[in-house]
Amino acid sequence: MWEHCLKRLEAEIPKDDILLWIQPLEVNVSEQRINLFAANDVVLNKVKSNYYSLIQAAIKEVFGEPFTASLALQKSSVATTNEAAPETKISIPSNLDERFSFENFIEGRSNTIALAAALQTAQTPNPEFNPLLLYGSTGLGKTHLMHAIGNEIIKHNPDEVVCYLHSEIYVNEMVKAIQQKSMEAFKHKYRSVTTLLIDDIQFFARKERTQEEFFHTFNYLLEGQKRVIITCDRYPKEVSGLESRLKSRLGWGIVVPIDPPDYETRVAILKEKAMQFGFSIPDDVAFYIAKQLNSNIRELEGALSTLKANAFFTGKSIDLEYTKQILKELFKVNHQIVSVENIQKATAQYYNVKLSELLGKSRKRSIVRPRQLAMFLAKELTDKSYPEIGELFGGRDHTTVLHAYRKFKDLLSENSDLDEDRQKIVNKLTE
Repeated sequence: MWEHCLKRLEAEIPKDDILLWIQPLEVNVSEQRINLFAANDVVLNKVKSNYYSLIQAAIKEVFGEPFTASLALQKSSVATTNEAAPETKISIPSNLDERFSFENFIEGRSNTIALAAALQTAQTPNPEFNPLLLYGSTGLGKTHLMHAIGNEIIKHNPDEVVCYLHSEIYVNEMVKAIQQKSMEAFKHKYRSVTTLLIDDIQFFARKERTQEEFFHTFNYLLEGQKRVIITCDRYPKEVSGLESRLKSRLGWGIVVPIDPPDYETRVAILKEKAMQFGFSIPDDVAFYIAKQLNSNIRELEGALSTLKANAFFTGKSIDLEYTKQILKELFKVNHQIVSVENIQKATAQYYNVKLSELLGKSRKRSIVRPRQLAMFLAKELTDKSYPEIGELFGGRDHTTVLHAYRKFKDLLSENSDLDEDRQKIVNKLTE
């Protein structure tokens, strides 16, 4: 009969509002009385001020004149009345990896803002920026920061209900709930958390039912001043297959990019990760690996794992020559993937200019800027020298390449749009 009330209310209340505010109410029918219980004060006040009179009218119409309604907090219902059904307690695993913390996260220019936003989210009960969305290509530390946020919250507030999960797990759980006709329990589970961390939300693309349910859970948590932290592999508005209203909601708080680590940060990461793996590497080895691998942290970890395993089985000490020998194939493959030619093609495609124009003599600003960026990336992402890069850019002198590199590096610190262009091209090259 309560379902008939909800249908009746659809004529007067937007469906989204019903799904967000009214449908999650706990309902108990007792002797011509409909007892409604809200999960928190936010829901209680919203329903009482906006919808309660409409609900009462719908109940009288569907159940008959003698029936009346009551509205109370869920927690008080158990303590003050015997008519209400006891609140169901759900055990929600945090799924957090305790190895990830803020203490062992290496800060650099590429992630300073992301780290600051993550700390603010973790250490503030009602963070100013909510939700927090971190985006960037794989292996840059987004997941590390998510686990660090969750671990920090639980460390200071053990009673917090923190839940981390990959978006694929959310989708699979929802499909199972639909099959088992247990969607109400599914909704209740994820609307009961105080902090929800969803990794790789791009996996929701083209899954309309999942997006709709997450949209309402997302709104419910934000209205209840609960933390929501999300990651994506690119700027959310660039993800095709995500509903526009969900993209809009994701931008309500703060959206922060994480870029590939710069050279100095890669060296620091290598030294720290080696210690975590139980061994140490000389400075010249760390500098060498950092020079060869420049796309993401996972590549650096992979190189260290390979180096450690080989040294263990051969009994050799890790020095620069041994490192070059063991990792030469890995570096060779990496350089084949990110080549100057690939950089030129990706840059021309991104700016919608002809490759021949990029390599030619045109001095038009619409061509010069992309050419400077391509030269900058060629120096940053490959082991080519300035003369070698100049030769690959239409036989230019090495001083031209050096000027382009320095000019674009200065521009990056002044123009965030150019930095975003650079990151998008890097993502394309390393995806």
